[in-house]
Amino acid sequence: MEARNQRLTARTGRNLPAAIGIALAFAAVMLGSQLAYKPSFMVVAAFLIGVGVYELASAMRFGGRDVPRIPSVIAGVAIVPAAYFGGPEAALVVLLGGVVLIAAWRAVEFLGTTPRLTVASLGQDVAAGLFVQLYVTLLGVCTVLLTALPDGNLWVIGFVVVVVAVDTGAYATGLNFGKHPMAPRISPKKTWEGFAGSVTAALIAGVLISWLMLGQAWWFGLVLGVLITLSATLGDLTESLIKRDLGIKDISTFLPGHGGMLDRIDSVLPSAAVAYVLYLVVH
Repeated sequence: MEARNQRLTARTGRNLPAAIGIALAFAAVMLGSQLAYKPSFMVVAAFLIGVGVYELASAMRFGGRDVPRIPSVIAGVAIVPAAYFGGPEAALVVLLGGVVLIAAWRAVEFLGTTPRLTVASLGQDVAAGLFVQLYVTLLGVCTVLLTALPDGNLWVIGFVVVVVAVDTGAYATGLNFGKHPMAPRISPKKTWEGFAGSVTAALIAGVLISWLMLGQAWWFGLVLGVLITLSATLGDLTESLIKRDLGIKDISTFLPGHGGMLDRIDSVLPSAAVAYVLYLVVH
């Protein structure tokens, strides 16, 4: 069994038993908070966004950028209750305030640095901090905005199920039939065969979720499946590109032997924005 797990790890680039365990734990916590008491999801979202922001801000240092972690995490956590109780307008205010706080924090550090850094370097650090907020905080908070809407919790559960279908379809098909690399310079293990499997799985899951959970027509499930496939794949490739640019294998070691939390939710982040927009379109 151990030898088999090692072969799977070598072929897929990850510890499969650990991946399954983490996915099940995440699903249990997410489902419990969404179905039992919607406001409790704020705790889950604040934790995931806060950890993700901390991980990416820390990883930026491998690329020579110093993103202040404390104000970054404060902004990432503070936006959660703002979004849930105040909607997108309040979330935007907190996001902008967070960026200002990050810039001010880095400016104070800049003034106290000896020898003093260049203004260009300060600007690059602030730009990196802005990217962290847009990539993790803004995309992540879409799950909170969606949860706060009528039946939004069902949409969150639904799109996460489709994301899982995308990942599962890509993994199973790519593992058994993958021969043609999709983006070898960015993510060598991702194949076109795996992508085809992810599309098929997402279409099936999308139609079922649309019909059984969201009260939408079957064709909406096809739209949902296609868009979530594209967003999940884009999220995976984007994170791979970030890590390759920074020269690291994993965003962090938050999950020992399995990378960081952000490595696990990279497909969820852009998919949350897609699901939120789709909800607004059909309501």
